[in-house]
Amino acid sequence: MTGVVSTCGHDRKPIPVSQRGRHLVVDIHCHLSVPAAEGYIRSQIDNPPDPLSFTSAASKAVNGKLFATIGPKLNGVDERIRDMDALGVDVQAISPSPGQYYYFAPPEVGREAAQMVNNGIADAVARYPDRLVGMGSVPLQNVEMAIAEMRRCVGELGLRGIEINSHVNGRELADPDFRPFFAEAEELGVLLFMHPLGFTHGQRLSRHYLDNILGNPLESAIALSHLIFGGVLHQHPGLRLCVAHGGGFLPGYWGRMDHAFRAREDCREHITREPSSYLRQVWLDTLVFDHDQLISLVRTHGADRLCLGTDYPFDMAEPDPVGFHAGLSDDALRKIVGANAAELLGLSACHRHNG
Repeated sequence: MTGVVSTCGHDRKPIPVSQRGRHLVVDIHCHLSVPAAEGYIRSQIDNPPDPLSFTSAASKAVNGKLFATIGPKLNGVDERIRDMDALGVDVQAISPSPGQYYYFAPPEVGREAAQMVNNGIADAVARYPDRLVGMGSVPLQNVEMAIAEMRRCVGELGLRGIEINSHVNGRELADPDFRPFFAEAEELGVLLFMHPLGFTHGQRLSRHYLDNILGNPLESAIALSHLIFGGVLHQHPGLRLCVAHGGGFLPGYWGRMDHAFRAREDCREHITREPSSYLRQVWLDTLVFDHDQLISLVRTHGADRLCLGTDYPFDMAEPDPVGFHAGLSDDALRKIVGANAAELLGLSACHRHNG
């Protein structure tokens, strides 16, 4: 056994997972699509909204080719296991493809779709229980249903996280109506993985794939700012929240919000200390693509709150996740490539001997 052991949440036994190398390697940011849920939504809703409606024709054409290529990886698990072996990844924490946020649906339809997604993820995990751990989805358009489905994910399906969008049909996550959901997530000790889906006002970002390149990190920065200034992280200090894409732009420019806190009373309505202190309560993935930016995150955010993430199997994925973290101290490397995620997800690593 290694030292990576956690009992994430209340009375949940650690999930035994396989480790090949010196350090456990956990990918906290990778996706699985459940086609049955998409089919169900289309059977219930005529012309469901396109969350990437601002995307240019050129980018849509590239996306069409991409999805045709990655379909077996995005929709299944056999090929991804081979890719994990090639990339040196021991465990994937699979979360729904962001296109499978169905917050726009009527609550009952959204609940049924979320349950189909979560059942599909649980089925995938059951095929490779030592290599995959699951994160689910909930119908946040109805908070009571979302809480009930989160409880089912944790209590019945054995999932260890819930993926959430950066907003709910344009409503900020800091809206008071969503506080019971965050309170329950804190009480359960379940990880919330916040992953955006483009930018809500992407008219200026349609060309050159900017709706993803800039839109995703911009969405995360806005949503995280609302969670900070709106007092959610102040009210729920034990919340386990991990933000994709290195937390967006906010971790690179937090000094400005700290100055605003000191200078303006409207920036102190719901918080009692500098905003950057709340920022450092959350975890970030390391999907930033540039080693100097990684080093900056380690220096300013801390190795204890960073987790390796790839965005598998999309073209915006990190192609060499283990190599990208080379050069860190051994302790920082151990934490970032696997130990932090293992603690968040409740994993217990055992060395795997390959024949």
